[in-house]
Amino acid sequence: MRLTPRDEDDVADAIRAAIAQDAPLSIEGHGSKAALGRATKRERILSLAALAGVTLYEPQELVLTARAGTPLRDIVALLDAQGQQLAFEPLDHALLLGGARDDATIGGVIAVNASGPRRIKAGAARDHLLGFRCVTGRGEIVKSGGRVMKNVTGYDLSKLVTGSYGTLAALTETTLKVLPKAETEETLLLRGLGEEKGLAALRKASGSPYEVSSFAYDPREDMAALRLEGPEISVVTRRDELTAFLGCFGAATDFLRDAESRAFWTRLRDAEPVAEGEGVIWRVSLAPTDGFAFVERLRRAGAPVLAYFYDWAGGLVWLRLATMADAHAPAIRAIVDTLGGHATLIRADAEIRTRVDVFHPQPSALAALTRRVKEAFDPRFILERGRLRAEF
Repeated sequence: MRLTPRDEDDVADAIRAAIAQDAPLSIEGHGSKAALGRATKRERILSLAALAGVTLYEPQELVLTARAGTPLRDIVALLDAQGQQLAFEPLDHALLLGGARDDATIGGVIAVNASGPRRIKAGAARDHLLGFRCVTGRGEIVKSGGRVMKNVTGYDLSKLVTGSYGTLAALTETTLKVLPKAETEETLLLRGLGEEKGLAALRKASGSPYEVSSFAYDPREDMAALRLEGPEISVVTRRDELTAFLGCFGAATDFLRDAESRAFWTRLRDAEPVAEGEGVIWRVSLAPTDGFAFVERLRRAGAPVLAYFYDWAGGLVWLRLATMADAHAPAIRAIVDTLGGHATLIRADAEIRTRVDVFHPQPSALAALTRRVKEAFDPRFILERGRLRAEF
């Protein structure tokens, strides 16, 4: 059953009716992220696709407000015409999960905190959400936050809602900080260093004054990549100084300029090196110093790693492994628990995502806090029941 509310009041009515019937609701915009999270029955879908449109855009104030069902591509086009962007670089899940490219909605982006390679410098989606409107699992309409960063009213609620996968509230409107696009960008490529040394070069660069905005390593090509953005004269100067700074590693160097560089980071943003091909896909977040150790330990444990790459100077590892009933969760999480961090199962069939914890198990105190937050927003567990945790 698909419910198609026309406005925020309709959303509230639909949620109140669901509470009365104890009928859980799955929330979606265009459905591009329906296969993320634990698999649920999705018998009643609350579609927010009709809640679309930009309601406020003030380029000089660097602020934009859009209804939750607004296609991300429309927002990107509007910002691009003014030389602006969403600096957190939301990833497109189409390659990972199937479906049409550029089909996300802004509500879905915020709901899963979709952020790309620039996150290491610019922050995640949650750091750019100034405010929002939503309907909670109680059927209450809530407004939180404001139009400028100085208005911090409700800011913690923005942090809670972003990345909650719709389990706390159905977003109806978002207000975002936008930023100017860089005049130009270049990517410095370091080749032939080997995995451990290439990651060391990325970490060294991350502590440098050269304002590198993205750091990745692709083992298929034995290539470390560092992105520089800004005015052309600044980018060229920093590129030359960074090349000299990393000269001690003895790498062969190459450069990608403007369009080539943008295309390169778009592919990494969307996890292209691991997305194509059969298998389960994991996203593992660790300290940058531990990324290489994680992969080595996983290999020694006998896990059939088919493809992988590093982002965030080694702090984010994308992995594709041969399909197994347990998705290799015990091996992956045992290693992550010793190193510190968390591992999320991004792609697997519905049967596996029913059996295996998709999100990293929480310590008991944090799990209890998570449950209390859920109960405060949605005491009857009406919204996305079972999407994050089997118990709620």
